[in-house]
This record gives sequence, structure tokens and C-alpha cells, in this order.
Amino acid sequence: MLFNSYEFIFLFLPVTFFVYFYLNKKRLTEAAKGWLVFSSLFFYSWWNINCLPLILGSILFNYVVGRSLYQYSDTEKKGLISRKTILFFGIVLNLSLLGYFKYVDFFIENINYAFNTQISFLNLTLPLAISFFTFQQIAYLVDSFRQETEEYDFLNYAVFVLFFPQLIAGPIVHHSEMMWQFSNIRKKAKNYRNIATGLFIFSIGLFKKSVIADSFSEWVADGFDVAETLNLFEAWATSLSYTFQIYFDFSGYADMAIGAALLFNIKLPINFNSPYKALNIQDFWRRWHMTLSRFLKEYVYIPLGGNRGGSFRTYNNLLATFIVGGIWHGAGWTFFFWGFIHGMAIVINRLWHLTSIKLPAVVAWFITFNFVNVAWVFFRAKEWDDAVKVLTSMFSLDNVVFPGMLKNKLYFLNEYGIEFGGFLTNIQGESPVQIWLLILFLIVLLVVLLIVTFSHNSNSMAVNLRLNSKFILLSSALLGVGIMFISKGSEFLYFNF
Repeated sequence: MLFNSYEFIFLFLPVTFFVYFYLNKKRLTEAAKGWLVFSSLFFYSWWNINCLPLILGSILFNYVVGRSLYQYSDTEKKGLISRKTILFFGIVLNLSLLGYFKYVDFFIENINYAFNTQISFLNLTLPLAISFFTFQQIAYLVDSFRQETEEYDFLNYAVFVLFFPQLIAGPIVHHSEMMWQFSNIRKKAKNYRNIATGLFIFSIGLFKKSVIADSFSEWVADGFDVAETLNLFEAWATSLSYTFQIYFDFSGYADMAIGAALLFNIKLPINFNSPYKALNIQDFWRRWHMTLSRFLKEYVYIPLGGNRGGSFRTYNNLLATFIVGGIWHGAGWTFFFWGFIHGMAIVINRLWHLTSIKLPAVVAWFITFNFVNVAWVFFRAKEWDDAVKVLTSMFSLDNVVFPGMLKNKLYFLNEYGIEFGGFLTNIQGESPVQIWLLILFLIVLLVVLLIVTFSHNSNSMAVNLRLNSKFILLSSALLGVGIMFISKGSEFLYFNF
């Protein structure tokens, strides 16, 4: 079920909300948690009920392993099996499940290419949210091994994994930051400030997704998937469209998740903090998909050795961590390369800081933003050729094309190889109406850039929220406009990861 759907907004969310607090009011707290689990399973099954046994099996398996890890001290063993062996077994099984569904066809493809074989693809359907609930449960197993978890009731564990606001695409949460909230008696009664704030954040997220992200999606699809060639302006319009589409799509999802959870008095961790304001690539990753960055740091980078063992090993650990992050997003060499270039950028950024040279803030922002924009091309491209098509057009002056209507006024540019006409042929045609739409699009793009760069984000707005008539008007407007655009809605991009 999609957050940006009528059935979620008008049926699922209100019914789940009212039944949950009714049960809590009657002091049926276990029944209330059971209702959340049931509702979340219904929410998940709406997409594909065939995936239900998989997620239930994963939850049961990790609950048993986690309980075993916590019950025995470092010096004790369960029979002949040490705690480290149990942890290793649990992590391997989780990664094997993820690898089987997500990477087996990619592995077969490369085996066929390398050895000229004809192994058939399995063509498995990727289970919804498998990357997120796998990482979340791996973190739970490691925390259990470290004796950092205390709650081992199966119903509570099921709520921790399945809680519907964060189930599909995060944020990736720790057991310790969630379970105390479900046990806190003060959170079992309706909190009207939380309800108002939650609806406000949810409305911002819905607006981001339905109005902004989905509007950019048509340009992205045409540029990457349809057009065989692109001119300079089309290529930049395509790349920038995706840069803003993925931000507003994913941060919109995160806002809706945080807002929906807050209705139930549950505070999820922030996942975005104005990432396009970053002045260097390290700052960007402190702001973008923050819970994934936290996971990679705590469960990949630090176990590899972190910054221990000298600079060379630190740089290798950083590079390996970002490659893991790239592959986590998808089975393809474009994702591998996307992770690799971000890892290299982090290494270069660290080396740059050793020089003590400080760039002006505007220059630092410009370099960071454009690096991220270029890197997103590899993230979005389905094939290498798609990435090459967009990037070569972005940085080539041999394909500059202006609208035909400007030919009489700018005819002298012909001497410099500038062409006129066919301005939008590779994307959506070049009628006068479409040209003006492109101009409007570029204006909107500039406005969006200014908004994400200089304005407050939804989380900082919520902190300083005043429940007055202006707030009600703004929330209603955002929610109303977002609902109006639902009819043209689409899946969230991170459902594919």
C-alpha cells in the first residue's frame, strides 16, 4: 500500500489509528500491539501477499537467534556453539536471503559473460522492503550480541520490525530507540500536539512526492529511457530532474513515515537534513539517508577497522563501505560504480582537508552539488550506455541547440556551431507550448534549488511549530494539494531497492 494513495489516507491510517488508541484506552495494551502487527501485515500484504511468508519467516528466525545471543554471556556457550558462531550464522542467513532474491540473476549474468555460458536466469520477484528489514534485523542481531537489547517478547519484536510507517523504506531503526516508546505508558494515549505535528509533516511529505517528485519523473523517464540522443540542455534538464526527483521522492517518503509514526506517539529518527546544502561530500552523507549512513558506519566501516591502522587502511575501509552501500541499492555495475565514486570522493575530501585550504562556501557548495548531480546519473541509469548518453551530452559543446524561434535574433551563433530547432525533439517535441513549458520548468527548477538550499527543512519547521490558524491553513493547503495530485502518483523510488 502506498502512502500517497486514497485507501491509505482515508481508510487504512484512520482505522488503524482509532482502533489502536481505543484498545489502549481500554487498557488492552497487548491487543493494541497485536492490532499494530496485524495492520502492518495487511499494509505489507496489500502489495504482494506472496511475500508475507518470507517476512514472517525472517522475523521468526531473527527473533530466535537474537534471543539466543542475548541469553548467554560472552563466556557461555549454547551446547557446542559459541555466541560468535550464532551471530555469524544469523548474519550469513540474512545476507543469503537478500543475495538470493536481489543478486542471483546479476551473478548469473556476469558468469555467463565471463565464461560464455548460457545459465538461465531465475527472474525472481524482489520482495518488497527486503533490503530494509534485512539490514534492520542484522543490526538487531549485532546489538543482541553486544548485550545492548533487553526486550525479548515476540510480539514486541514483531512490532519493532513490522511497524508500518518505517517498514517499506525506512528509516532503518535500532531496537533500543524504538521499543521503549511502545512500552511507555504515556505514549498509549492520544497526544493532540503529536497528531497535529504528525499531520503537518505527513502533508509536507505528500506534497513533496505527489506535486514535486512526480512532476520531475516524466523528464527523467524520457531522458534516460526513451531518447536515443540528447542535446546539452536536454541532458542537464534530465540529470537535474532526477537529482530533485530522488530527493523529493525519498525525503517525501521519510516525512510521511515520520508523520504517520508521530500520530501513534512514536518518534522515528530523521533521515534527511537538507542534503543539498552540503559544502563537501562528507557533509552530504551526514545529511542524506542518515540512518543508512549510520548503519554502514556502525556495522561495516567500524568492524572493518574504521580509522584504526593508519591512513591507507582508513581510506580502503571508507571505499569498501561505500561500495557496500552502492551494491545495497541494487544489483548492477552502475550501483557499484556509484558507490565507488562516492567512496573516492570521501577519500579525496579527507586528503583535501590535510592541505588546510578552505574554499569559499559558494564554491564548495557548487562543487559538491554538481558532483552529487553527476553521480546520480549512474544511480539512475539502467545500463552503462544510458549513463554515457546523458553524461557525454552534459559535457559536450558540440550539441548545443536553441529553440527555432530564436534563430532570427541569434543567427550569429551559427558561426560557433550553435544549432536552432529540434530543441526538445529528443524528449517531448518542440511545439511553442512545450518550449514555454520548458522555460517554466527551468524557472521551477531554479525555485526548487533555492528552496532546498536556503529554506528550513520539514523537521526544523516542525520543531518550531505553533498550533495556530496559520498552521492549520498551511497544513490543510499542503494536504489538499497533495491529495489532488495523487491521481498521477507512482511508487516511491526506494521501493526498488
